[in-house]
Order: sequence, then C-alpha cells, then structure tokens
Amino acid sequence: MTTSPDTSVETAPPALHPRRSAPDAGSDFARLSRRITEAGLLGRCPGYYTVRLGLVIGLLAAGWAAFVALGDSWWQLTVAVFMALIFGQIALVAHDLAHRQVFRRRRTSAIWGQLFGNLGIGMSYGWWMNKHTRHHANPNHEELDPDVAPDILVWSTEQARNSSGVARFIGGHQAFLFFPLLTLEGFNLRVGSVRALRSPFMKSRLLEGSLLFLHMTAYLSALFLVLSPGKAVAFLAVHQCLFGVYLGSTFAPNHKGMPTFTGDDRPDFLRRQVLTSRNVRGGRLTDLMLGGLNYQIEHHLFPSMPTPQLRRARVVVRAYCAEIGVPYHETGLIQSYREALVHLHRTGEPIRRQRKAS
Repeated sequence: MTTSPDTSVETAPPALHPRRSAPDAGSDFARLSRRITEAGLLGRCPGYYTVRLGLVIGLLAAGWAAFVALGDSWWQLTVAVFMALIFGQIALVAHDLAHRQVFRRRRTSAIWGQLFGNLGIGMSYGWWMNKHTRHHANPNHEELDPDVAPDILVWSTEQARNSSGVARFIGGHQAFLFFPLLTLEGFNLRVGSVRALRSPFMKSRLLEGSLLFLHMTAYLSALFLVLSPGKAVAFLAVHQCLFGVYLGSTFAPNHKGMPTFTGDDRPDFLRRQVLTSRNVRGGRLTDLMLGGLNYQIEHHLFPSMPTPQLRRARVVVRAYCAEIGVPYHETGLIQSYREALVHLHRTGEPIRRQRKAS
C-alpha cells in the first residue's frame, strides 16, 4: 500500500469538506451547494446518531454476552455470523465518524473513531482515514486513488497489460474470484493496520497500536478460553470471512465499473465525484445494510452530510445533474454487482489474450 506522508490522522483533509475548496462562487458545484444548504441538508442529526451508536454498542455487547452464555458449542457459529454483521456496522459508523458526520470537532471524531475502529473491530482508524482521504480527493484516478491501485486486482486494461505478480496471476479470472477474495478482506484490514503503524502519517501511533493490541488480545483470548481449539478456529474463520464479504459488498457497488481517470485527466469537482460514483436504489433496509453508502454520489459531493439526510439530498442532486447535463448513474443492488463484475472481466481481457498467445 502506498501512503501519503503529509496526511495525518487528526487533520481533516480538504476532500472531506469540499465546500471550502470550491474556488468559483458561480461554479456548478457552488450552485448545487447553495441549494443543498438552503434545504437544510447539512445540519447535524444528533438524535439519529445517538440511537445508531447506542444500538451498535448494545448489539455488540449482546453478541459477546451470547458468546459467553453458549460456551463451548458449535452453535457459536451462528454468533459468528451475527458478529460479522455487527462488525460491518461498526466499520460503517467509523466511516461516518471519519467524515465528521457525527461530531463537529475533529479531535472528538478521532477519539470515537479509534474506539470503534481500533478497539472495536481491530482496524486502524488512522490508516483507513489516510487511505480514504486520498480516495475522496481523486476517486477512480488510477495513479491517485489507492482503491484502484493494481494490487491484487486490476481496474483497467492498461493496468492489466502492465500487471505482474499476483495481479497478473489472477487478473484474467478476477471477476469470478472477486467475492471469494472478499473473504480475506477482514484479515487484510488487520495486516494493513499493523503495517501502517510504521508509517510517518500515523501521529497517534502509540495509542492506535495499543488499542489494536488490546483488541486482538481480548478477541483471541475470548475465543480460545471459551471454545475448544477447533471451534475457536472455526469461529474465527466464519466471523472474519463473512465480515470481509459484508464490508466489501457495501463498498463494491460504489465505484467499481465506473469511469476511471489517468494523468492530468481530472474534470471539475462536481463531475469528478458524480461521474465516478454509482447510486444503489432501495428502501430503508438497503439504507441500513449499506450504511447510506448506497447514496454514493451525494456522499462524495457532501462527505460531511449526515447519513439520514442523503436520501433527501438525492432528489436535489439528481434533478440538478439533469438540469446541467451531467450523467447520474443509479441501479439496483444486483445490477450494481453485475456491472462491477462485467467491468472486472473486461479489464482482465489483455491477460487472457496474452496467455492464449503464449
């Protein structure tokens, strides 16, 4: 993973507050921003987040209570499934905290983010904040967005042609391997979190490292003290693999398969965010399971907008995009996965062609 040395854990990056960085008061984004502000959609939602954070903490406590009550039983695998969903919800709460949707103050958001991320699920808040900040600043830019860097998967035919190592080995069939690979995402988050402790951008290195160590010590101790070794390993595998699939499934529909940029090909802020993002249609259950990330266009335009405001903002943003002629892409959930997988299969074509030629 590449990191940016000038981004700190506690510094709110400009990408998280785009209204401040709009240089032209008459720009397309500035006009949209005024409409959103006049509609009152950037206001805080303390009641919503009080309930949401309380429910997540309560369900996490209930999950561990059920774990202790069941004892050394194979029924613990049902608890593992439940805990995978709760860990996913905690990650989504940490996401909102990073964008200061919950608390206005930067330091307060960081403290709560470290508690939910590092201590709650074993994911470094500072590492993820650095990575996600760069993604928001340049979504789907092949050189600037770490989420489309050619690591294990390739995201464009050019990346496929230049691929090597693991990316080249699996790139030709990456569409079929995408969801199986998500089972490793929970473990990948922990490896990335630990490796990031040596990075210069981690200002709260000691605190984050201590919380990560405390989480892993408590987690593994609980598993191997309550369960037999075989059941403990089974619980860990089911829990972490399903957590990875759930978390990956909430982010996969957002940008995968949408246009990518390279070099100096960077449109203005509004188009950069809208053209690279995909919304997912659905009701309240979709909102709950995807944590509001199904309104990806609105989220990228106004990252600090509280989650419950995104549904109302969608109406304003969609109408405005139609007004100025900017494509606004929205699909159902299954179609969003289909588009992402078709894109992955298409970008792997150069690798398949080269293998046939050889």
